[in-house]
Amino acid sequence: MILIGCYLRDILYFSLLLILSPIIGGRYLYRRFKHGRYKSGWSQKFGNSPVCDKTEQRIWLHAVSLGEVNAMVSLVAEILRQRPEIDIVISTTTDTGFNQAVSLYGKAHTVFIFPIDFTWCLQRSFAKIVPTICIMMEGEVWPNFTAVAKYNKVPVVVANGRVGSTKGWPRYQRLAPLVRSMFKRVSLVLAQDETHGNRFCYLGVLPQNMTVVGSLKYDTAEIMNRVEGADALAAQMAIKADDFVFVAGSTGPGEEEIIINTFKVLQQAVGFENAICVIVPRKPERFDQVATLIANTDYSVVKYSDYKATANCLPQNNQAINPRIILGDTMGDLRKFYSLATVAFVGRSLVDMGGSDMLEVAALAKPIVVGQYTYNFEQTMGLLKKEKAICIATGAQALTDAVVTLFTNKSEAAEMAHRARMVIVQNTGATERSVAEIFKLLDRCAVTGT
Repeated sequence: MILIGCYLRDILYFSLLLILSPIIGGRYLYRRFKHGRYKSGWSQKFGNSPVCDKTEQRIWLHAVSLGEVNAMVSLVAEILRQRPEIDIVISTTTDTGFNQAVSLYGKAHTVFIFPIDFTWCLQRSFAKIVPTICIMMEGEVWPNFTAVAKYNKVPVVVANGRVGSTKGWPRYQRLAPLVRSMFKRVSLVLAQDETHGNRFCYLGVLPQNMTVVGSLKYDTAEIMNRVEGADALAAQMAIKADDFVFVAGSTGPGEEEIIINTFKVLQQAVGFENAICVIVPRKPERFDQVATLIANTDYSVVKYSDYKATANCLPQNNQAINPRIILGDTMGDLRKFYSLATVAFVGRSLVDMGGSDMLEVAALAKPIVVGQYTYNFEQTMGLLKKEKAICIATGAQALTDAVVTLFTNKSEAAEMAHRARMVIVQNTGATERSVAEIFKLLDRCAVTGT
């Protein structure tokens, strides 16, 4: 009976694909040839997952993209610390998520592309992987996946659970009648807070299957004053220890122009004429676009990619390229740039994109400025605002005012940065609570066989 529902959904999926194929196909081709995405993993999308040993106890851990992969670091470490004999296999959906998972776990764990939510694809994957339990990060739950998991007697867990934002929640509410059967099949939700826990229950998760444990990101954010590799990066980019550095990270379309204008004003302030600006776009496909944008201003653009894999260093006080803006056009180096910052702006927040994760900046005790659109990080923002540990700019002029103020008033900036770090310290522990609940479920599976 379970699989009958799956096959009916397959028909619906296929019908929708036929209707939307011109749009989906056009989008795929554009991203494939313009940005080089979707090059690999196609056989795995159709269920050709890696074959695993059937005798081992195994956790299938799924993280959609880069953010979810980073969020699961502490979870994986704690599971293996307590039970090193457990086999963990990791799936992702996006290119950036897959690359990060391979970088973090490729040597010790099987990493693969998550299958499409068609019954035959999922059945093939389950037969090859033979998971004891499936853990989906944050809110990545699919109808056929949960149904096939139930058919195979494999519990599904949502870890670091969150459902939408205040802005996006009404859309989920409208879908509730369609997804309640899917969420009822979820065996355990480990919610970030009461708000998200209640949302999961509204969508169909049984109350006894929902537990509030907090956010894993507070455990994942490493508290330190210097990031490994940051000194080498600073040497290559001619950034000295006493330089004033404005780092704008995870920026989105429409923000870079505002950042550049803010930097111009900052340089006009007394004492900051030689300040340095670093811009790190969120998406790699925008690197060239932002490079062109900077080159069309009064600034020279220095691409970190031209130096990263070399022994070359940018000469100090090179008049040929001054004034300059450094473009962080590589993957995996944003945190290094943040560690060099005097003030950090966390992007996709001046434009209506929901914001980016500001916890890694807080863990480094850097003064943080964001825009007004941070609804994807409501819980974190609520804590930071409560402790007066973040500065919110409601527009271009407000951003400029905030940045200049923080550069000028060092003591105020330092106090705000310290309060941000303390928010991290005071909210750790979600990893241990999550693993305890996961092991309870895993042990019940061992006893009951389901």
